[in-house]
Amino acid sequence: MSDNTPQNPAPEPGAHPPVPPAPAAEQPAAQPAPGAYPPPAQGAYPPPAYGAPASPAYGAAPAYGAAPAYGSTPAYGAAPGYGYGAPAKTNTLAIVSLIASISSFVILPFIGSVVGVITGHMSLNQLKTSGEQGRGMALAGTIVGWVGLGLTIIGIIAAIAFFAFFASVYTQYGTYS
Repeated sequence: MSDNTPQNPAPEPGAHPPVPPAPAAEQPAAQPAPGAYPPPAQGAYPPPAYGAPASPAYGAAPAYGAAPAYGSTPAYGAAPGYGYGAPAKTNTLAIVSLIASISSFVILPFIGSVVGVITGHMSLNQLKTSGEQGRGMALAGTIVGWVGLGLTIIGIIAAIAFFAFFASVYTQYGTYS
């Protein structure tokens, strides 16, 4: 050894000697009950730093620049929250189906019912793949359209029977011979 460094240097004055680690205690670990959460670790949350603001009391106003509590109204002059997203779009054919089926009872009995049934079935097929709303309107338009078609067909059959009955009665008693 040709260099002049000592093998075990002497500790500096005022320095503490190294402390060997304490032997681990042989205690069995406490098992929590089945389905229970384990107890929180000691010191899991350190104490707040010196000078850090304490959390406000329940119901107290938040600090300047902090977001208001969930569900509370923002303070005067505060920027409005984002609120809810845009509502889902309603299928246009569902609206057309319902309007055409209802108008079939007032304006065009046969044509309105046919349009309501066709557009109702088309909108139900579109609603299976798209994320649009309007299934209730499409079902209502389809059902009211089929009812309107049924009533139209029953009305046509009744009118034909009515005219056939009176035509046969007129020819039977209406001749002067």
